[in-house]
Amino acid sequence: MKKTGFLSLLLLCCNFLEAQITDRSRPAAWNDLVNGGRFMDRFEAIPIMNKPTSDTWGGENVLPRDTSNGIEDRVYSYWGGNIVRGDDGKYHLYVCRWREDSPKGHMEWFHSIVVHAVADNAIGPYKVMDIVGSGHNPEAFQLKDGSYVIYVIDGYYHSKSLNGPWEYNTFHFDARDRPVIEGLSNLSFARREDGSFLMVCRGGGIWFSKDGISSYNQVSDKSVYPPVDGRFEDPVIWKTNIQYHMIVNDWYGRIAYYLRSKDGVNWKVDTGEAYMPGLAIYEDGTKVDWFKYERIKVLQDELGRAYQANFAVIDTLKHEDKPRDTHSSKNISIPLIVGRQIELLGKKKITERTKRIQLLIKAEEGFNPHTDIDLESLRFGASEAVNYGGGCVAVDSKMKGNDLIITFNGKGNGLSAENFVGKLLGKTSDGELLFGYTRLPWISYYEPILSPKSPEIEQASEGADIQVEIQNFGQVTSSIIPIQIYVKEQNGYEKIAAAELQGIEPFEKIKLRLFTKYEFVKGGIYTLKLGIETEESHFEESEFEVKVE
Repeated sequence: MKKTGFLSLLLLCCNFLEAQITDRSRPAAWNDLVNGGRFMDRFEAIPIMNKPTSDTWGGENVLPRDTSNGIEDRVYSYWGGNIVRGDDGKYHLYVCRWREDSPKGHMEWFHSIVVHAVADNAIGPYKVMDIVGSGHNPEAFQLKDGSYVIYVIDGYYHSKSLNGPWEYNTFHFDARDRPVIEGLSNLSFARREDGSFLMVCRGGGIWFSKDGISSYNQVSDKSVYPPVDGRFEDPVIWKTNIQYHMIVNDWYGRIAYYLRSKDGVNWKVDTGEAYMPGLAIYEDGTKVDWFKYERIKVLQDELGRAYQANFAVIDTLKHEDKPRDTHSSKNISIPLIVGRQIELLGKKKITERTKRIQLLIKAEEGFNPHTDIDLESLRFGASEAVNYGGGCVAVDSKMKGNDLIITFNGKGNGLSAENFVGKLLGKTSDGELLFGYTRLPWISYYEPILSPKSPEIEQASEGADIQVEIQNFGQVTSSIIPIQIYVKEQNGYEKIAAAELQGIEPFEKIKLRLFTKYEFVKGGIYTLKLGIETEESHFEESEFEVKVE
């Protein structure tokens, strides 16, 4: 596939150079969200590593500040990047930069260089150790074999070690007869249990690779982003032991959205802002008012939980950042409240008639559920309920070793077929936010992800033969599954063929041949819809425009 990611991103930046902000309206219901009802509530105060100073670059809105947070200096402008904790116990940041005195100022970003910086703690300060190579929007991740990849627009670097040496290469992308959604730039990656990878592109398309380096295959027919008027970029995707998470930024409206998914293909938009300007607040209450927050990345623990966010920030409009002036950009670190480990006890499906629900809250380092929970504040159920102060209330508790079992009155749990996890929301005994997610025992979290390519039509003496390639991008083998093919007519869709699809192993592909009596006209263009009934009786549909040769 032709590599146009960098070019398309540059064109977008040029088109919107003069108009970089607008006010986005929020749903009125968001005014009723309780603390913890939006992702933004998870940002914590920033610890002060060194005394804040005004003897540095930046407008009055970002002074004084602790320059040891993240990475910054007077010589370079920094942007993007994420952190990986190494086996050496140190934190490795891969971030791009360009000289602040470059003739184009901030617009020198398209000649940026990726550097490797290291710190003894997650917050910083990070010190540049070496240069990786040219590139923009870096994201580092580890493959199943233990080696590392640093993605940059239009390519990637690969090394056996976090310290390099790095070898540059390019990905292969197979759109699989689907339009690529808004170009292949600003990619973000999440490793699955079997070592395969899920990727989201700038426009919200979902792709899969068997090992993170081999071909990325598109399965999306449309963007998974929120159905709102936004100028989206900077998606970040990560996976915990419970579910997939995504944040995407409306850079024009300066508001980001938080999404969750069971399988990485079908996404649910959560309530409230994921982030927006105003996050940088020190432990002493001092605010640093960065003009823009972009390129969010998260630092994850051994369970995949995000415990720190890193942003590219700038103190003014990008095109107002001129060479040798007082403006610039940097990477900052903001700690996040970590979700607690919780487990729903019992396998019986919860409904609106359920009278009692039991939840195990696990102890872990720095958290004792026997003493650190305000029991009366707890609510459990569907996120749509607890985010607004609803859900079940706790009626009893008992110790189980170091852990705690909470019994909830089942009334008002709000769980329905739309929910694939339950959410706990409340306060600690110190009044701080407490939250956690649990899988639901009756939900299957590992299913085949069957995706067809565009059908091929070959006319026969009576009717036609239809051939369609189908590939499984799930982590489990599919069972025998019905498939139907429809053609679009003036009054709707007409079913013209059906068959049973035999089991397909993960990343295996088969070519299915079906016969139809439907009379196609040679040279005609038809809209065909393929329906695949999944393991949980969901009906996945893909639509293609097909020309009869």
